[in-house]
Amino acid sequence: MAYLSLRNVSYTYENGYEAIQNVNADFELGESVAIIGQNGAGKTTTVKLMNKLLTPTKGEIFIDGISTKETTTAKIAKKVGYVFQNPDDQIFQDTIYKEIAFGPKYQKLDNKVVEERVNVAAEICGLTDALSEHPYNLPYSKRKFITIAAVLAMDPKVIILDEPTAGQDRESIERLGNMIKDLSEQNKTVITITHDMEFVVREFNRVIVFADKQKRRDASPMEIFWDEQLLTFSHLKQPYICQLATILGYKDVLTIEDLLERERGKNEAYNN
Repeated sequence: MAYLSLRNVSYTYENGYEAIQNVNADFELGESVAIIGQNGAGKTTTVKLMNKLLTPTKGEIFIDGISTKETTTAKIAKKVGYVFQNPDDQIFQDTIYKEIAFGPKYQKLDNKVVEERVNVAAEICGLTDALSEHPYNLPYSKRKFITIAAVLAMDPKVIILDEPTAGQDRESIERLGNMIKDLSEQNKTVITITHDMEFVVREFNRVIVFADKQKRRDASPMEIFWDEQLLTFSHLKQPYICQLATILGYKDVLTIEDLLERERGKNEAYNN
């Protein structure tokens, strides 16, 4: 069994709204997976079920072989960390150091280990020089990295990021991309909800599409973003590079490097 598995999972809110229907998915350690879809498609509900912020109405979720029905949210948080879309929904300490240290201290780790965890997470997230600051002294974009660091410090096997690139500049997006690669190399699973299709193309080898409360496809970025019928049904747009490639007559390009290589080859063939 995969480290994280969803089996025929559905969820209905107390007001009767059915958010997702019969979702099946497996996630192995070391994977980086993007989840895309329009607002209301079921993405956020699905990931909240993964760490028991919500409990399936139907079906079952297994983490490391154990059903979430058989354990507590606190125990699951040690294995599955969730970074909310809005950092202000998570931040509650009066210094960045305390915010990052809260989870490891709650786990009753040795003070030295807590300090090491905080310093490593802060370095990854570019916060080393701001640990004594109040979190709200930093702009919204940087507060997102505070909540990411707080989750990383708990050292979970699965990290869920909800719209991490929203409001971020180019440098911060590059930091996020490098972080995802590093975490995957550490055999951690990174699951990212995002509307940023350019980010998906650059950073992920696997993409899951949600539409109309269901998982519609689980495939590579190439397969997803050149499936015009799927994109139309799901109300999703191709990344800009695909749109440019279409104008130039290509139907299987995802990166600017690949596009330039194709054009060079075309020009060389023409000149010869």
